[in-house]
Amino acid sequence: MIILASKSPRRKELLKELIPSFEIIPPVIDEYLYPFEQLSLAKAKVIAKDYPDDIIISADTIVIKDGVVYGKPQGCEDAKRMLKELSNNVHEVKTIYSIYSINKNIELTRIVTSKVIFNELSEELIDSYVKTLSPLDKAGAYGIQDKEFNLVKEIEGSYTNIVGLPIEELKLDLIKLKIIA
Repeated sequence: MIILASKSPRRKELLKELIPSFEIIPPVIDEYLYPFEQLSLAKAKVIAKDYPDDIIISADTIVIKDGVVYGKPQGCEDAKRMLKELSNNVHEVKTIYSIYSINKNIELTRIVTSKVIFNELSEELIDSYVKTLSPLDKAGAYGIQDKEFNLVKEIEGSYTNIVGLPIEELKLDLIKLKIIA
């Protein structure tokens, strides 16, 4: 069995493109105890303790601008602050994912980076976007898939990475590990 260790509806939809049937078991973990580079593997290991025969896929995404990390906002005001800081600027989106299984002796972790250039965002646009509450569960306080708000001017790299799961890279790794054909 394959388990997605995430409660993200976006990751669930993206993974369905590669694997039609899998279980979803979000890990119970204090994300602040781990550096970003270790977080997805830590999440996978938490789930694998109870499911040692299964393959766990976990991921985490952050936004970085000028060395500052933007995780999920702590509320509407924090989301507005993040969007103002990202407005008319370039930032990176990094997603780390792990594929892990104890009994199948699989441990792979990869970081994928994409570059995003934001449009200039007006106060009115930021306010109306934050009122939808969509930004509150997303790193950097935005979802690239929220196209009606015209936040993004240009991207370089993987679109699905910016959504939260770099499908192209994940597919290659799953094929290499003989998990999918």
